[in-house]
Amino acid sequence: MRLASAALAFVLTCGLALDASPQQITERWYVLHCGALLQTPGQAPLAKVSLLVKGGRVQEVRSGFIDARTIERPAEVEVVTLDLREAFVMPGLVDAHVHLTVEYGPDSARRAPPGSDAEATLRTLSFAQKLLGAGFTTVRDLGSRGDAVFAVRNAIRQGAFAGPRLVVAGEPITATGGHSDLSFDENEDPLAAVLHGVADGPLEVRKAVRQQVKRGADVIKLTATSGVLSDNRSATDQTMFDDELKEIVATARQLGRRVAAHAHGPAGIKAALRAGVDSIEHGTYLDDEAISLFKQSGAFLVPTVLAGETVSERAKVAGYYSPVVQRKAAEVGPRMKRALQLAHAQGVRIAFGTDSGVAPHGENAREFSYMVQAGMSEMQAIQAATVNAAELLGLSAEVGTLEPGKAADVIATSRNPLVDITELQRVVFVMRNGRIFKNDPAGKPGAR
Repeated sequence: MRLASAALAFVLTCGLALDASPQQITERWYVLHCGALLQTPGQAPLAKVSLLVKGGRVQEVRSGFIDARTIERPAEVEVVTLDLREAFVMPGLVDAHVHLTVEYGPDSARRAPPGSDAEATLRTLSFAQKLLGAGFTTVRDLGSRGDAVFAVRNAIRQGAFAGPRLVVAGEPITATGGHSDLSFDENEDPLAAVLHGVADGPLEVRKAVRQQVKRGADVIKLTATSGVLSDNRSATDQTMFDDELKEIVATARQLGRRVAAHAHGPAGIKAALRAGVDSIEHGTYLDDEAISLFKQSGAFLVPTVLAGETVSERAKVAGYYSPVVQRKAAEVGPRMKRALQLAHAQGVRIAFGTDSGVAPHGENAREFSYMVQAGMSEMQAIQAATVNAAELLGLSAEVGTLEPGKAADVIATSRNPLVDITELQRVVFVMRNGRIFKNDPAGKPGAR
């Protein structure tokens, strides 16, 4: 009896303890105390404000450093204060041109990296998280072979892994032997080639676009000209006919997709702009006529100066590239900054993009310094990587600013990047969709 009574007392005690315990926390809201907040790039930063984040979205911005205890909330919600009073807070960055499945090394490395599909997926996830840690909360992958980038995009969207918001192109559409024809195999099955984006003539390119959309492409990438790292002798010449370019754009539009065009030479740039693409990637040899077409169409230039600087430096290293690639890298690379300088001076819309994968992933913010060297102000460079890039990707309602209702994609630096743009190479805090990915104690942000 004594044992039974003891057991009953134990059960009752446990039951009382369970009933008396606080309700389980199922959601976390944040109050960010911001010393300076660049809520909308292009407008002056706000000083000493609180940014409220609820359900992964920006709720409001209030003057002063408010007490989290004054915020009404359900019992299952915890409100956490983040101390960014000594930091410069701004929207997460957007890189509109990356290649997440690769990091190119010596000998041009145009071949796909060795390893299984599983290894490619893990490598892609690693690179994606490296970009997120560098403050890039949204990135557009403009060409990756295989399914790894789709798998990583989907896993991040489902919340299985932390990572940036991914906008994915799949295989670029290219002519046989063109820049992104990685096989250069005359015996390859033509139907298999189309699956990889290699297509000739309006009917084939139409099918190639549809194939990429079927695979899950969010955007369509085409290669209007040859490229630097293609190990063939064609440098910057146009490689797709006008009717092919127009058919790609028309098919993509019918399927609700935007189109990005890799283009170095002037003929290819202008043909792609006339076809109606949304952006020109690189734009190395643009001229006055091309600039006029940019302004008429409203297309963006994504300059990728970091890629140009990277390949031109590597071209100085004997044996790093094949002789053909070395010649092109030495010639084309240095011209990219000049193209940006000319385009910006003439009022072409600029969106931030690095072609990362050519340069190591995670170093993307070096592009800002080159943009400033090309004549852009620090604010204009930041706008290119927030407001402008969000517009190019069709995500203005979601990212680019920290207005109420938008995704809580927030980064911080220890000092003001409007004074020293290299501060963006030292991001100390990263929040993506209201979840903290990076909170560097060296930069003094932290919870309290």
